Amino acid sequence: MSRPSDKLSLFKNTFDNTVVGARQAAIAVNKSLLSDDSDREFEFTDKDFARVRALILKIAGISLASSKQSMVYSRLARRLRACNHTKFSSYLDALEASSSNPEWEHFTNSLTTNLTSFYREAHHFEILKKQLQSLSRSNRIELWCSAASTGEEPYTMAITAMEAFNSINPPVRILATDIDTKVLEHARKGVYRMDQVEKIPQEILRKYFLKGKGDSEGLIRVRPEVQALVTFRRLNLMDTAWQLRPGFDAVFCRNVMIYFEKDVQLQILKRFAPLMNPGGLLYAGHSENFAMARDYFTLRGKTVYTVNTDKAAKASATELGAPRTFP
Repeated sequence: MSRPSDKLSLFKNTFDNTVVGARQAAIAVNKSLLSDDSDREFEFTDKDFARVRALILKIAGISLASSKQSMVYSRLARRLRACNHTKFSSYLDALEASSSNPEWEHFTNSLTTNLTSFYREAHHFEILKKQLQSLSRSNRIELWCSAASTGEEPYTMAITAMEAFNSINPPVRILATDIDTKVLEHARKGVYRMDQVEKIPQEILRKYFLKGKGDSEGLIRVRPEVQALVTFRRLNLMDTAWQLRPGFDAVFCRNVMIYFEKDVQLQILKRFAPLMNPGGLLYAGHSENFAMARDYFTLRGKTVYTVNTDKAAKASATELGAPRTFP
């Protein structure tokens, strides 16, 4: 008959072996998940991923983290199917062979993140409303939404302008730009699912939106009067010339700088400043900090900055690109 201590020792050895076996199995599974590409439709190597990261950084300023490899594969795989490529290297070779290849637009669209909503960071629109009321004047007030995505932000700006002036035709014009042509197409239509507007107060919904009926049941559309205040245009913040004329009283650049390296952020901010009127406000995202541009912008409140007019005035015309008003 075995002693209790022998049974305890046997149990301990068995338990230890089980734990070790479980750990080894977990390590094997993790390695398999990280390295086994057998389930992938297309060949996608670390070198391919590095090329994608370098290309999107160069053309859009977007710095992709090393952890985004699976995301890149899933988003670009559909483009390989559309272009009849069997591996990423040939797809990337075709892109780099011609700077005028229309596939560049699809490549950029695929890797652009578009997270937005109506009245996102709502305190900004309270500040904007007060700013617009303080600017009440006969000449038109011009605003710029520099990362418009699917339109929720510029339309919220337009509604805020209507509320500020208690008018469906306020003296406000909004330029809404984005690098992604697909989201701009969506934005121009101004049609959204009901769940996308559920946080908007009912009074605002009744005044500025139209509910769909019949085939459009479950959808809602921004009223034409709201849409009339907004002009959508493609613009890449990394372009050497934006072709914009100075005169903006407010620039919304929220939750886009986080994808840029610090030196790129500073260069963009330096180009914003000369485009803004004295006292103009720059609205940033909640996780963004523009302290490195303190010569050009002064923090006024929670993620809102006032342009430094004296510093901005020293910027040369070449920094702005060829001046031209937006249509």
